Amino acid sequence: MKLSVWTYEGPPHVGAMRIATAMQGLHYVLHAPQGDTYADLLFTMIERREKRPPVTYTTFQARDLGKDTAELFQSAAREAVARFAPEALIVGASCTAELIQDDPGGLAESLQLDIPVVPLELPSYQKKENWGAAETFYQLVRRLTHGLSSNGPAPQATSTSLARRAVSCNILGATALGFRHRDDLQEVRRILDALGIGVNVEAPWQARPSDIRRLPQADFNVVLYPEIAGPVASFLKRSFQQPFTQVVPIGVKATEAFVRELAHLAGLDPDEALAKVYEACASRMAWYSSSVDATYLTGKRVFVFGDGTHALAAARVATEEFGFELVGLGSYSRESARELREAAQAYGLQALITEDYLEVEEAIAQAQPDLVLGTQMERHIAKRLGMPCAVISAPVHVQDFPARYSPQMGFEGANVLFDTWVHPLMMGLEEHLLGMFREDFEFHEGAGASHLGGHGSGITDSSLSPGAGEATSSPEESLPEACNIARPNDIEHIRWTPDAEKELGKIPFFVRKKARKNTEAFAAMQGIAAITKDTLYEAKAHYGR
Repeated sequence: MKLSVWTYEGPPHVGAMRIATAMQGLHYVLHAPQGDTYADLLFTMIERREKRPPVTYTTFQARDLGKDTAELFQSAAREAVARFAPEALIVGASCTAELIQDDPGGLAESLQLDIPVVPLELPSYQKKENWGAAETFYQLVRRLTHGLSSNGPAPQATSTSLARRAVSCNILGATALGFRHRDDLQEVRRILDALGIGVNVEAPWQARPSDIRRLPQADFNVVLYPEIAGPVASFLKRSFQQPFTQVVPIGVKATEAFVRELAHLAGLDPDEALAKVYEACASRMAWYSSSVDATYLTGKRVFVFGDGTHALAAARVATEEFGFELVGLGSYSRESARELREAAQAYGLQALITEDYLEVEEAIAQAQPDLVLGTQMERHIAKRLGMPCAVISAPVHVQDFPARYSPQMGFEGANVLFDTWVHPLMMGLEEHLLGMFREDFEFHEGAGASHLGGHGSGITDSSLSPGAGEATSSPEESLPEACNIARPNDIEHIRWTPDAEKELGKIPFFVRKKARKNTEAFAAMQGIAAITKDTLYEAKAHYGR
């Protein structure tokens, strides 16, 4: 453990809160000190939910540690059941309360409540938020489906069996505080509706404990986010012989593969199924990505960092569907480290698996990408480095819980990806053009609107140039010839002449730092102490070979 000003994931009890908040009729009694109630703000302020999470905190204080904190927990549990009348209760401890070892599970069991109680063992100092969400979901499903009989191996669905009965599935993985989970769920439902596949249960999103008991009734499971629903899907396959989907439908190609996988599980013709989905859920991304504007952006260098599911999907879509070049791939999800490393190796890269945002910033600065795809932290990093960025993964801030419909999955999600990823690059070109003409007589800051015939308020063309009216000499002329010689690799002593700085300013801002870095490296290699306009173009020719 180390002190940090930023963390990609909260402790595992925050993951448990995400499950409890997503569901209905479930309550979470959390043994925690007063300060741990901060987690409520993640849902009310960041996700903008209209209600507080269904969590009761024991909120013990320092003076309570000399008393019976176990009785404090039991009183909180009894009062929560009496007040909220939940169908089921989950109990656990926060990272701080874990240290006093009060055993919330045993204490709740001794109360002999008349509702199911699911104890959570979440090791706060070894695991993180996503693992906590997955473990909570798994323990809930395991406890609430206990004793339900399996009907044996599910028969392979065929077109004939489909005609006799309706095929249904469960949709697993959507939680509170998830990145676009609400909209992804709606988009996947549109695909299932187009195929005539019914939805038995959506969980944990909006599900009740009584719904969890109905999970075994479905023919198969749709796994949206493997880091949350993977353990549950594996459990249901072992216990009730339910197969589950492997493809995450992010991007056009993955969505097509997802539809074919659904068709196979439901006994449908894959080609007919795909035609139905295309008719119901049209995508413009395939055409947009091959249009003139997008072709101009082909080959842009992109750095990807996020949770396992979204990072892998973004790398695939960026390279296979957008024509971008991947220069960095990483994740803070250690549970997905193996998949990330295999994918990065296929791209000729080494995966960055870290929870330290400073390591991520250093990697981005070294890679000098044209676009960063990451979390809220990568947005801040890219802003500091002057690079375009699009958010693709949690953790996110309030602006990434939009009021509009904005999925990442399905064909509509592919449209959203195009807009979200390409527009920062297009806006970069626009800002570059504005910068290029900033000193133009018609467009400088002091100029009035040209269509109104005004050209500023007292600012003349000559006033735009510093030292107007004074005799000036170029820095190259004032430097002795020997001053333009530097030792190889002595970059810190290299300086830029005004004409070179001005020429550098004409380069688009999103690649300007890379151009500066390359030029300085070239100058050091050539032993040049003062970079001129000619040096800039010589460096460009050198690295363009």
